[in-house]
Amino acid sequence: MRVGVCDTQVPFLTGGAEALDAALVEHLRRAGHTADLVTLPFAWNPRLQILQSALAWRLVSLDGATGPPDLVVAGRFPSYLVRHPNKIVWLIHQFRQVYDLLGTRWSDFGDTPADRAMVDRIHEMDRRGLREARRIYTTSRNNADRLQHHLGIEAEVLHPPPRLEGRLHPGGPGDYVFTVSRLDRMKRVELLVDAIAASRSALHARIAGDGPEREALERRIAERGVGDRVELLGRVDDDELVQLYAGARSVFYAPYDEDYGYVAIEAFLSGKPVVTTNDSGGVLEFVDDQRTGLVTTAGDVAGLAAALDRLAADPDLAARLGAAGRSTVSHIRWRRVVETLTETTTGAPTA
Repeated sequence: MRVGVCDTQVPFLTGGAEALDAALVEHLRRAGHTADLVTLPFAWNPRLQILQSALAWRLVSLDGATGPPDLVVAGRFPSYLVRHPNKIVWLIHQFRQVYDLLGTRWSDFGDTPADRAMVDRIHEMDRRGLREARRIYTTSRNNADRLQHHLGIEAEVLHPPPRLEGRLHPGGPGDYVFTVSRLDRMKRVELLVDAIAASRSALHARIAGDGPEREALERRIAERGVGDRVELLGRVDDDELVQLYAGARSVFYAPYDEDYGYVAIEAFLSGKPVVTTNDSGGVLEFVDDQRTGLVTTAGDVAGLAAALDRLAADPDLAARLGAAGRSTVSHIRWRRVVETLTETTTGAPTA
């Protein structure tokens, strides 16, 4: 099949969604399909840019020099507004600022007439674009529940494997807690810094990734006096990332109401337990307290520190939880994803 993978791209920002897009194209090609990634830029400030980005997807033609694609797979808002008779949505997430984040500190939409009108407009665009799809999948149960709650649209969960699925492997229990993330506010990496400062053990942390919160994290590390115990690694290559996972004692990942949680899957494939919080969303689909990791109470830094200390003091527990996690995610494979998305689609769209 000729498959067009469509997704939004915020210029100069790269995260889990971009990794998913690249991996999907790669595995479609490995399966013998002709696949290409089609992206259009997206910005939410000024507000008019949201509507312009949505309109761009409605107007874009995916016809190539040798004809149109047989199948389109769309991911984030507003890419699923693209027109195609054989459109599948594999929903990474909607524009969360006007859904589950509305009314929280994570959204800059307020209760003004202009903002309410924009929220209603985006909801209507989503209903139209999503209901045109032949099938709708989401990357997590968390995403599926949001879609049902806000728009009354049903979806099937199709978990994406991490890009490094075949390379991640267990290693011996090291002496550090590891995390990798885009450094922005919703990933809450600062919680790890605070937990290390509150820790009673000699555990130290290694943090991979970069982003707008790096300078704030550097200041926090200095203020907490843990410069000798917390290392900001910046971006790391794939080989180093695999080794960092393999050599960790545990993996910390506690974003706010995450869509899915690649880091948890990568940790489990590396045989490592995950320490998280009870408001971390999709991560909790895999991290089962006391079985595959430790789930702490949101806002309880002392409890988070105690969980990290517990794993630092008990390598056998860390190994046991990590092994259970590896078994939990053993079914998440790219072959299943590609076969599911490229099944022959017949009949009417989902509306």
